[in-house]
Amino acid sequence: MSIETLTFGCRLNAFESEVMKDHAGSAGLDNILIVNSCAVTQEAVRQTRQAIRKARRENPDVKIVVTGCAAQTDAESFAEMGEVDLVVGNGEKMKRETYEGLKFGIGGNSKILVDDIMSVKETAGHLIEGMDGRARAFVQVQNGCDHRCTFCIIPYGRGPSRSVPMGVVVDQIKKLADNGIGEVVLTGVDITSYGPDLPGKPSLGALTQSILKHVPQLPRLRISSIDSIEADEALMEAIKSEHRLMPHLHLSLQSGDNMILKRMKRRHLREDTIQFVNDAKAMRPDMVFGADIIAGFPTETDEMFANSMAIVKECDLTYLHVFPYSPRPGTPAAKMPQVDKKVAKDRAAKLRALGEQQFDAFCASQMGDTKSVLIERDNVGRTEQFVPIKVEGAPGEILDVKVTGQDQHGLIGEKQLAVA
Repeated sequence: MSIETLTFGCRLNAFESEVMKDHAGSAGLDNILIVNSCAVTQEAVRQTRQAIRKARRENPDVKIVVTGCAAQTDAESFAEMGEVDLVVGNGEKMKRETYEGLKFGIGGNSKILVDDIMSVKETAGHLIEGMDGRARAFVQVQNGCDHRCTFCIIPYGRGPSRSVPMGVVVDQIKKLADNGIGEVVLTGVDITSYGPDLPGKPSLGALTQSILKHVPQLPRLRISSIDSIEADEALMEAIKSEHRLMPHLHLSLQSGDNMILKRMKRRHLREDTIQFVNDAKAMRPDMVFGADIIAGFPTETDEMFANSMAIVKECDLTYLHVFPYSPRPGTPAAKMPQVDKKVAKDRAAKLRALGEQQFDAFCASQMGDTKSVLIERDNVGRTEQFVPIKVEGAPGEILDVKVTGQDQHGLIGEKQLAVA
């Protein structure tokens, strides 16, 4: 039986691809490729189409199902592709019955199985036994977004913000920890908006503390991308006091210039981000940060871009995820005065180069230190700060490793023998 997935975009998509593969297998499907698309940029959509055409050329008989955010927001254009057998919406792709219904012919009479994502009210709890060589697992705690940033089409692909009940999340993580998973990553579209739709309105911080309290056998808990302006007191307390909460946060920053942030309709100023980083580092000195940054947003001047470059240094950002801005039809930013595409591309390249310098400098600062490392696959693991490190070890092991060198990918280490 052959069930393959091709995933674009965020960590949540990676998690969801594993769920879909499990559902398709349980339904007895065969010779199927599930393409999980991303709509965050026009380039991501272009790459998805290109990959679909390549997949059809390489395997003319495979059934191709396209899903994800690009499929949700532009279903008909994907259905018009001769290579595509079925388009499945984000609301439908996570339901087991969707795949059971495909057993007797992909798609039936229609190539489109996409409902109104804005009507979805619940996020089901899905459990994947393990990813990354069974060392790390992703647990979806939230989906959707209620914010309307002017550049973003994702709310229309994911629907309104909705949360998985705390008890369901804790029970899932207990199962994962009992099965030997060394690290769980909490993931979602906007996970700092977790909770208002649940009884008692718990926060992300309350969820984090509950997991660490009720699953003491879990060695490591990691939080994916957050909107720092929504970080609550309970989350800050967890950062300060819970050593099993990994000292690495990825910030939904987007820009370092206040006027651009205002035109993006973000909820923070550059000063807010700098304050959050300083507060978190005061509580947890080994904390490191990454960030998403858009280069060449409409109306961005050289001076505004310089503020984005500057905040990388001011916050000592170690990992940068950089996008050159591309207009998404239907978003307010697409109607604003555009920055020349070449200028946006050049600015993105400058940001990426600065990010590489920051990462290299951080790696150099780790020389001679002993780090706790989770081995993800043979002889490759990650430190608590999420830095890749080459070291001898088996998947799932957590080892004390002395940093002895670095290369273009990260660190090189040597396993330390346990003291009798």
